[in-house]
Amino acid sequence: MPSSIARFLPSGRSLLVGFGLIGLAAGGYLLARETSMFAVQQVEVTGARPSVVRRVDKALEPLAGQSLLSVDAAAIDRQLQRLPDVSLLSYDRAFPHTARIVVSAERPVAVLRRGSDAWLVTERGRVLRPLDDPAAYSLPRVWVANSPVPGDGALLTDEASLGPALVLGRVLAADRHVFARVREARDVEGELTLVLRAGPEIRLGAGGDVPLQLAVARHVLDLVDGEARYVDVSVPERPVAG
Repeated sequence: MPSSIARFLPSGRSLLVGFGLIGLAAGGYLLARETSMFAVQQVEVTGARPSVVRRVDKALEPLAGQSLLSVDAAAIDRQLQRLPDVSLLSYDRAFPHTARIVVSAERPVAVLRRGSDAWLVTERGRVLRPLDDPAAYSLPRVWVANSPVPGDGALLTDEASLGPALVLGRVLAADRHVFARVREARDVEGELTLVLRAGPEIRLGAGGDVPLQLAVARHVLDLVDGEARYVDVSVPERPVAG
């Protein structure tokens, strides 16, 4: 090998020192991973209501004592599987002993009914669980005839049930007063309708601008004072009471 090239190559001693440092780093990592040096002592959960945070804290109790280096998003997801309405948004390690977790919780907005069967459904159309006593829930109903209903934690796929669940989520976010008055939500060939507990139907069409549509519907309902069978706000600039 020419001497001009050999000058730039590391010596055998440098290589031994380099490999030794790598070995020490790897050994230190394994030691920290397998010992209590960075054991989880505190889990900080944010992003959801206090009641949800308490449920998440309970679900994540098995992480206590594990090394922060061995706890990752997949491990947290496994613990959260028992909470189908909760999703992990982010996870960060705050050494030496704190796991910081941000979650998102979906709110129940409807009771899905198919014959005598019933399920609790969230604002994203996620099936939380079957219900033994649907009468105990005052949430709006979504009725389906023969549509398939997926298992717990899965999303609805049939538009006849998914569309009403999604629009009820938007109604809840836009106007809690109107949401409390809704008895049933329907989707007939893409036309969404809210059936109020007392009063007319609110026809939303495709539900393109639910906050505006609800504001217009409330104004029209005040004007007709219970005399209309329905209020059509599918085109909110031209509402129709019938």
